[in-house]
Amino acid sequence: MRDYLLTLCVTAAVTYLLTGPVRKFAIATGAMPEIRARDVHREPTPRLGGIAMFFGLCAGLLVADHLQNLNSVFEQSNEPRALLSGAVLIWIIGVLDDKFEIDALIKLGGQMIAAGVMVMQGLTILWIPVPGVGTVSLTSWQGTLLTVALVVVTINAVNFVDGLDGLAAGMVCIAAAAFFLYSYRIWFGYMIEAAAPATLFTAILMGMCLGFLPHNMHPARIFMGDSGSMLIGLVLAAAAISVTGQVDPDALKIFEGSTRQATHAALPVFIPLLLPLTIIAIPVADLVLAIVRRTWSGKSPFAADRGHLHHRLLEIGHSHSRAVLIMYFWSALIAFGVVAYSVHSASMWIVLLIVALSAVGLVLLLLPRFTPRAPRWAEAFVPPRYRRSKIQPETVPTLSCEPEASEEEPEERTPVPAGVNGATAIGPRSRFPDRRKAGTRG
Repeated sequence: MRDYLLTLCVTAAVTYLLTGPVRKFAIATGAMPEIRARDVHREPTPRLGGIAMFFGLCAGLLVADHLQNLNSVFEQSNEPRALLSGAVLIWIIGVLDDKFEIDALIKLGGQMIAAGVMVMQGLTILWIPVPGVGTVSLTSWQGTLLTVALVVVTINAVNFVDGLDGLAAGMVCIAAAAFFLYSYRIWFGYMIEAAAPATLFTAILMGMCLGFLPHNMHPARIFMGDSGSMLIGLVLAAAAISVTGQVDPDALKIFEGSTRQATHAALPVFIPLLLPLTIIAIPVADLVLAIVRRTWSGKSPFAADRGHLHHRLLEIGHSHSRAVLIMYFWSALIAFGVVAYSVHSASMWIVLLIVALSAVGLVLLLLPRFTPRAPRWAEAFVPPRYRRSKIQPETVPTLSCEPEASEEEPEERTPVPAGVNGATAIGPRSRFPDRRKAGTRG
């Protein structure tokens, strides 16, 4: 565990330290697209955050290769090299898209090529456990098609959910943490070396997301762009493929004893069929709903709109931060709930706890419909929206050197467009221009 924590910290540190220079590079190269109708932010924000995340991935793999307890992953398996090869391709495609806005079909083809490269180097699904049947071996073509499909779905699901500041990085970090606990238990609990690559991938993925989040939380100073969202989606898919298709269920010796005992013991093996889907349940649901919605209205499935789940949370009255936290809550509830149930499947307390937390989540979703009111003695300590009456602060006369604006002609302030020397390039984010004219002081 100490080596995994060291790898995670190095990955997070490299990603965090490189994000600032990458932001300046994105501004200098003009990787700041104009605000679109579906965007939530109000100021042009640089992209290309995936550059820092990619170098964080490389740093994590390099450090793990030189650690004594993790070096065996590189010696006994070719999966880390396969992941790096696919990551390079998907990262290049993402960088080009962040800069030049390439076609969606070209990106889809690039995702399939990246998945095919990983398959050629051994990162593929060899068998799947089927309840009631046992382990089913897959042919080469079946494994390839299933692997490519899982990679493409995961990448696009993460890409679709990347619509609010800090949303995609936080949700993937939560998913990676749940997946890390599961694969770590398979490795050290059952002493199965085939689960080691997935454990390493998820630790590095957590570091990539944690290092980028401080720059990406609301208000975001930089976006990860497609170069980042497709990259973390690929790493998450690689971890799911590794632990699902490489771990032999027969090594766990689960098909012993009575039928009831075998069923409970088989849950850690059957969970990989569900865990990748439950971890990205919200992004996948958003992806499916978007495809159905756009197809039903006669549009292309790749046409962008403002009908995503995070957009709907904003429409019903949630603030930006609250919408992100609600998405975090549901992601953690589904991911960690499935992992907990796989460990203690016979305990009803886990099911009751999941049901109770789901009820709490539903209440959080309905909060904008019912605005609570604080008691009068606590009104001074809560935001104005929760007060029964407005508290008027004492007015203190102040001296101003500027002429007062007339009531008939109110002063109109316009946002400042971002640029190399704009307000969003360096320094604080001021949305309004300085009233002083150029060349004056004071």
